[in-house]
Amino acid sequence: METESAGGRVGGPGRRAGRRRRTALGSRPPHPRGRPAGARPGPDAAVAVRIVPWLRITAAYAWRLLLVGAVVYGVFTVLGLFQLIAVALFLALVVTSVLRPLADLLGRLVPRPLSVAAALVGSLLALLSLFALVGNAVASESATLAGEFRGGVHRIELWLQHPPFRLSPGRLSALENQVTNYLDSHRSKLLSSAVTQLGRVVELVTGGALALFASVFFIHSGERLWAWARDQLVPSGARKAWDKAGSTAWRTFAGYTRGIIIVAATNAVLVGIALLVLRVPLALPLALLEFFAAFVPLVGSPVALAVATVVALAGRGPLTALAVLALIVVIGQFEGHVLHPLVLSWAVRLHPLAVAVSVIAGSIVGGVIGAVVAVPFVSVVWAVLRALRTDPP
Repeated sequence: METESAGGRVGGPGRRAGRRRRTALGSRPPHPRGRPAGARPGPDAAVAVRIVPWLRITAAYAWRLLLVGAVVYGVFTVLGLFQLIAVALFLALVVTSVLRPLADLLGRLVPRPLSVAAALVGSLLALLSLFALVGNAVASESATLAGEFRGGVHRIELWLQHPPFRLSPGRLSALENQVTNYLDSHRSKLLSSAVTQLGRVVELVTGGALALFASVFFIHSGERLWAWARDQLVPSGARKAWDKAGSTAWRTFAGYTRGIIIVAATNAVLVGIALLVLRVPLALPLALLEFFAAFVPLVGSPVALAVATVVALAGRGPLTALAVLALIVVIGQFEGHVLHPLVLSWAVRLHPLAVAVSVIAGSIVGGVIGAVVAVPFVSVVWAVLRALRTDPP
């Protein structure tokens, strides 16, 4: 018994040594390390083997894009619920980006509160003076304009009776009667709509007051407000990145706002001079319309000049209207190829296709306000992403 047990003890190590020698000679172990005997590959491993790499990468990007889209949709939904506050704060940021350099300049000579008050009150008086000038021009020309427009409508009717339209006088009279009957039948609806618009006017006044109130604090101590919000909401380890993102966002937004104001003012001056030379009625109000319409990229300026073309057709005739139509093409080319690259290239680095898609998407989400806000919003987001991406890991 002792011999057998000894032989067993001697033979056991010998067999293990033989197995080690056979393994060392290159034969595969009977079972892979970490997997029990008889186990098969799991379903995840089989699926991973069957899925091609580009499909896995596409799926990874797809769910991330869906998550970003859901977040953006949620943000715009919340902003839509508080549209008045969001628009007021946006206007406050616009006012701050324009008047902050003036307040800083005046702050070298007078105390900071006085410089902020002087910048805000002076700009408000200048804007009200401009609107008063436009209203005075319209009121002084109202009698002349009424006669000119009656004659212009008659000229348009005669023009429509000739080729290529060839509308008969009876057909034109029928169209006039249809318009008159529509106005008479929908008079109550139009009155209720006017009452609703009065409510909108109250909302606009409230939003303007809130924007002016917020502008005072943004111009006076915007950095301290940002530092307080950062310290209260952001962990200490992430404050450096937030500071970089905030400074990049503000620099991009301020650059875009100042640039678009320069572009809009240049367009308005050119349009006003051309309309005065062509003796188009309401030249000054049309120039002011062009100024505000230029804040909607790619769309606003052509729409404002189309209105000017209709006014020129009614007030001065087809030849003047054709001249204004040519003006649309010339100013559009000058704005697209000279003003925008020269003024906005350093602040906004977006492809024209991205600008067009942003304007259309913004108008779908928020109407005219969305079209105005879309391009600066996309520009700020793109600038912040670029700035954070350049940080070292």
